[in-house]
Amino acid sequence: MNAEEDVTVRDLETGLRRRLQEMGRLALGEVLSQADVDPARNMACDCGGVLQYQRRRCAKVLRVFGWVEYQRAYYAGCDCGRGKAPLDEKLGLAPGQVTAGLATLLGMAGVELAFDYSSSWLEPFLLFEVSENTIRKETQAFGELQIAREAALIEQSHNTTYLQERLRTQTEPPTRVYGALDGAHVRIEEREQRAEAENPPESGQNQPVDAEKPPAEEDKWREMKVGCWYTVEAVPPSQQRKRHRKKEEIGQQALRARDMHYFCDIKAAAQFEPLFWATGCQARVDLAQEVVFVCDGAKWIWNLVERNYPHAVQIVDWHHAEERLEKVARDALTGEHARSWLKDTRDALWQGDTRFVVAACEKLADHSPAAQEALTYFRNNVQRMRSDEYRAQGYMIGSGTVESACKQIVTRRLKCSGAQWTLQGAIQTAKARAARLSGEWNLLSSLRDRLPLAV
Repeated sequence: MNAEEDVTVRDLETGLRRRLQEMGRLALGEVLSQADVDPARNMACDCGGVLQYQRRRCAKVLRVFGWVEYQRAYYAGCDCGRGKAPLDEKLGLAPGQVTAGLATLLGMAGVELAFDYSSSWLEPFLLFEVSENTIRKETQAFGELQIAREAALIEQSHNTTYLQERLRTQTEPPTRVYGALDGAHVRIEEREQRAEAENPPESGQNQPVDAEKPPAEEDKWREMKVGCWYTVEAVPPSQQRKRHRKKEEIGQQALRARDMHYFCDIKAAAQFEPLFWATGCQARVDLAQEVVFVCDGAKWIWNLVERNYPHAVQIVDWHHAEERLEKVARDALTGEHARSWLKDTRDALWQGDTRFVVAACEKLADHSPAAQEALTYFRNNVQRMRSDEYRAQGYMIGSGTVESACKQIVTRRLKCSGAQWTLQGAIQTAKARAARLSGEWNLLSSLRDRLPLAV
């Protein structure tokens, strides 16, 4: 090395990484090439015929070392016209495609970052370029694996034999499990909407049975329904932040969610219901001593809860209810009168005095649309707003967990600047990200490893 050259430590590190990568690429190619150096003359074909050894044929696959070339035995000559490379099938290799190990890394990047940005972000780590389309393909392949997992869970959750066996073999059931549902909207490409409008489902085939309507052609947004199962624990004093201490100052125990399991889909509520029940079975919610739902006031949410968990504790999120009061105060009142009204109704709501809140909204409903809406909201949810009782029993009364899920799954990933999605792409990416946030990525990666050929 010329002493006069301006070489940095980073240059040395990058050069060494490239040399090690090249060594790994060559070594792996040699290992694969030596895996079947003594091939048989003939072998059985899948069609029942006989394949004859032809020659050793070159192939390459994209791995964490970059493109790896190798030689392997190739068979052909069967009447069906198909050939076979046994080594590829044995190791799950698809020439010209991404291997499972690299696919895991690409999928992790794709669920975290926009596909176009993922490509440039990964290059300094991998030391080679992977296209945006490849990252999209691999990420959404993980979404398909999650869809297959969920389909198996749904089938299992309706299997009477399986459910009875769970009861016989179950250890100590969970004490208290929380659930929450919410929705966030995703922009779907116009051509996807148009195709859906021009080819509606045939009568009786997977049509929603609730009051929700499919989107109009010009409607570019679809609701992604997001759910979360979790448990709750008290925040130790040594770990409390300012927001936790503020809660305790007003008599609310500082609680936090843990062991979150997320699920999502773009479907009408009736079609979403099987996934809601199946993931609940997976989380042993149906066996829990107590189930608590903390959600906003959306009717579809409480309909699902009441049909599937009729004995669950139902709590309307405190913050959503409080925001309703703030909206009424802004719309119907001004100045000190608005502040006084808001304080009185908020205090009453905190103490579970919903009759006072309803009466306060009634007085303003004739001349305030916001008060009229709030009146309907509070009347419909009176039994879910006993805040004093809930706090006394140590329940969490805020739905921040599922709202955070909506932000993490939908807002931060599917609502990137300028992003437009096909319906299938949005669902696949969201499901893959939900699995990642639920700590299930290793499970999906193991399923990816078992595929007979790379996706």
